Amino acid sequence: MITISIDPIAFHIGSMEVRWYGILIALAVAAIILWMTRQIIRKRADLPSPPDPTVALIAIPSGIVVSKLFHVIDKWDYYSQNPGQIFSGAGLSIYGAVLGVTLFFWIYSKVKHYQYGFFADLVAPGIILAQAIGRVGCTINGCCYGLPAPAWLPWSVVYTHPDSIAPLGIALHPTQVYEIIFCLIGFAVLLKLRGRLKPDGSLFLVYLTLYSAWRVGIDFLRDGTPFLLGLHQAQFIAIVVLAITIPLLALRTRWVRAAS
Repeated sequence: MITISIDPIAFHIGSMEVRWYGILIALAVAAIILWMTRQIIRKRADLPSPPDPTVALIAIPSGIVVSKLFHVIDKWDYYSQNPGQIFSGAGLSIYGAVLGVTLFFWIYSKVKHYQYGFFADLVAPGIILAQAIGRVGCTINGCCYGLPAPAWLPWSVVYTHPDSIAPLGIALHPTQVYEIIFCLIGFAVLLKLRGRLKPDGSLFLVYLTLYSAWRVGIDFLRDGTPFLLGLHQAQFIAIVVLAITIPLLALRTRWVRAAS
């Protein structure tokens, strides 16, 4: 059993509290931007079109808005009683962020004639790495916590700080840590697959498939509100995503020899 007694509030600015969660989310966003910048520099000679910084400036806020929307829908009982919290910075859905950015960039690529698949493949490893960073914030914050763990589980976690979101004094599955490990493994897998899948966009489909399959499974160990058919919102979305990505991978994707 591991005790987590860290204060989730890093510091205050006047009356405003700044949580480690927010700091880690900001670092995760920075990681995606830095990753994409590095990949564009590395692939400069192969870029099908010049990079457009407008994409990041609009895509990131779009992801945040959709992320919040998903969370509000999932926790409507709470937000209907606390409507002011709808516009707070707390409560974000990773799936909402990923799908929001994906949808925005797809629409933007159609309007601006961007090679959607090429750039989606470039950023895919950076996204899953950023998710690992974000889950560190979740671990400290106590959000996205697991169900009560069996007594025999040696790595269960117990939150003791009164500002933690997780229930205090109860041994829980460390689902945030499980996801950090999964995301780091997924990052390594995506790096290994770079340049080996065609057509463009296949690596991003692999990312969506891996993460969606993971969410279907891990949410059985996470505390949450049933959304439909006894499943959490994320599980339902994941099944829909898998119903799209698996046929696309099976019908379109082919293995190619990595460029020397």
